[in-house]
Amino acid sequence: MESMVRRNMRRSAIYFLVWTVVGVFSFSQGITQKFFSGDPTPSWHYLVSWLVGVYIWALLTPVILWIGSQIPIERRNWSRRAALHLLFGVCFSVSQLALESAVLPHFGVFPSIMKGFVGTFLFLLVIGFHSGIVTYFLILGIQAGFRYYYGYQERERQALQLELRASQLQSQLMRARLGALKMQLQPHFLFNTLNAIMVLVRQQEVERAEEMLACLSDLLRCVLDDVEAQEAPLRRELECLQLYLHIEQTRFRDRLNVEISTDPAILDAALPQMILQPIVENAIRHGVGRSSTAGMIRINASRVNDRLELRVEDDGPGFPLVNSLPEKGIGLANTRARLHQLYGNEASLKIENGRRRGAVVTMTLPYHVVPDGSKLEVNETNVLDHVNC
Repeated sequence: MESMVRRNMRRSAIYFLVWTVVGVFSFSQGITQKFFSGDPTPSWHYLVSWLVGVYIWALLTPVILWIGSQIPIERRNWSRRAALHLLFGVCFSVSQLALESAVLPHFGVFPSIMKGFVGTFLFLLVIGFHSGIVTYFLILGIQAGFRYYYGYQERERQALQLELRASQLQSQLMRARLGALKMQLQPHFLFNTLNAIMVLVRQQEVERAEEMLACLSDLLRCVLDDVEAQEAPLRRELECLQLYLHIEQTRFRDRLNVEISTDPAILDAALPQMILQPIVENAIRHGVGRSSTAGMIRINASRVNDRLELRVEDDGPGFPLVNSLPEKGIGLANTRARLHQLYGNEASLKIENGRRRGAVVTMTLPYHVVPDGSKLEVNETNVLDHVNC
């Protein structure tokens, strides 16, 4: 409360200081005319008369500003409002001169002219009526200037907020796309691949490192080219999968063997983009990765009536307990969620141990062909909301 009072007092002091400067400036003009005309009137008469005049305008200014805020001069109906303000200008000019005429005789300034109210008013009306109207419109002009300035600042602030919001939305979109890429190609695979390349470089196996790096580049390009597609033909999926498998075979050398069997007639069948990679990666991690001997990954794609069946099988140690099946890992859990989002109950993902050893992942979904190779725009909401890492 006290700070507000001080702030108001400071503003009032600045306000009357500004008007005092205006009065002194006007006084300097009057005193210049006095010296050139040889007027014997004391200089303080001019100072008092000018200060009284500007202080009366200072008292009238809040009322003028209120009228200006209620009736702003705008492009719409500007002539009517300007005429109305001209009428107000006449009234304020006459009122200011009347108040000045009532005050100045008490100070004894210009006694030969300002002997009483009527004589002073008539004299001031002759020399100050037009300047009073100009002063009224000058106050309105300053108000309009501040209004425009504050409006400009507000528009700038809103523009910055919109720009910030757009930037935030763009950032969220990029994070969403990166999140989708993260779900399709898990980071640990990238880290392992880069580490493997570093090891090859340190071992001076430059050709293998270059080959592995080229495959990684092609794989990333394959993913990014189709990052907005929800479905891709089986042919495209197998191309990307073979790039991934080539990288893994470079890492595991002769320990990883892959067998892919598919009917050429179903190569145009549609399936979720990069849906096989996390399943195959899971088979490598839990199959070959846990075994010290060579391992086999078998990938089979076939059509069963109106269903597309994809089967990934490894000959690793498998899962000794049912509870240890990787149902909740981000790779398989995200795969299950994507299938449900795209196809509902018409798709399924089955994870089980093999008859002898190893693990088998079977994915079935409705069979259909990607029309003309175009991207099907299927809204896939945030599946991570349903995924437990």
